[in-house]
Amino acid sequence: MADPQQEQQQQLRSLRDFLLVYNRMTELCFQRCVSNLNYRALDSEEESCLDGCAGKLVRSNHRLMAAYVQLMPALVQRRLADYEAGAAAAAGGQPGAGPLLEGEPPPPPLALPAPGPLRAPEPAR
Repeated sequence: MADPQQEQQQQLRSLRDFLLVYNRMTELCFQRCVSNLNYRALDSEEESCLDGCAGKLVRSNHRLMAAYVQLMPALVQRRLADYEAGAAAAAGGQPGAGPLLEGEPPPPPLALPAPGPLRAPEPAR
C-alpha cells in the first residue's frame, strides 16, 4: 500500500499539472479569440471562438491521453525486457554479451523514457 504522504504529493503533482494545462489553454484561447477589451461581456463571435478553441484543445488532449494509455503497456514491457537483458549481460549470463564480433549487428537501442505529464512552458522573465 502507498504511503499516505506520497499519495498526497502525487495528487498535488496531478493538480499542478492540470492547472498548468488549463492556464496554458486559457492563455492560448484568450490571445486567439479576444480582440476587444472595451466591454466586459464577450460578443457572440468571441464566445463562439472560445468554445471552439477550448473544445479543440480538450479533444486533442483526450486523444493524446488515449494514445498514451494504449502505448504505455508496450513501452513498459519493452523497457523491462531491456533492463533484464542488461542485467543478464552485466552478470555475464548472456552469451555474446561481450564486444561485438566483426559483422555482428549492434544490439537494439534502449527504449525512450515514457513521456511525463504535459507541462506548459515556463513564462519568460
